[in-house]
Amino acid sequence: MVRCRLLTTIALATVTLAISARADVIESSPAGFATKNDSLINAAPAAVYTALTDGIGKWWDPAHTFGRDAHNLSLEAKPGGCLCERLPDGGGVEHMRVVYVSPGKLLRLTGAIGPMQEAPLAGTMTWTLSAADKATRVELSYGVGGFRVGGFRDLPAVVDGVMRGQLLRLKAYVETGRPDAPSR
Repeated sequence: MVRCRLLTTIALATVTLAISARADVIESSPAGFATKNDSLINAAPAAVYTALTDGIGKWWDPAHTFGRDAHNLSLEAKPGGCLCERLPDGGGVEHMRVVYVSPGKLLRLTGAIGPMQEAPLAGTMTWTLSAADKATRVELSYGVGGFRVGGFRDLPAVVDGVMRGQLLRLKAYVETGRPDAPSR
């Protein structure tokens, strides 16, 4: 009986995640990879864009920061702006550079994030927002190319999982005020 309930709970959680966001490694080769995730967020594009840019430290997963505290992140949403992180020792990290801004519609950044930063890689991350009835469809794409010791074998799936997780945290934050809450 308990096992049956557990399996039912896992199945429902899997279906909920599948409905909340679609994710794909759309291409992978020895030279790089591209991922695409999308989700429908129950809010207007302007509200989603504000949370994406001004509120990044409130929803970004702290496990995917160098200092393990997302509140130290900032995003200057203008060409040449920085997705940066203050470190506890007084240092800092430039995660990505903003290259294209269309408020409420599109935000594009360049850079190899996380542990990819130490390799000679180039990456482009694009957040595309579009109105969908009383909600916003958000598409998050991230492509990375260049040289990496050991190649890209398992990296595309890992990065895709991180991107999917970030998009789901943004969705939960916009819809509930908490990035770790189940979204509607």
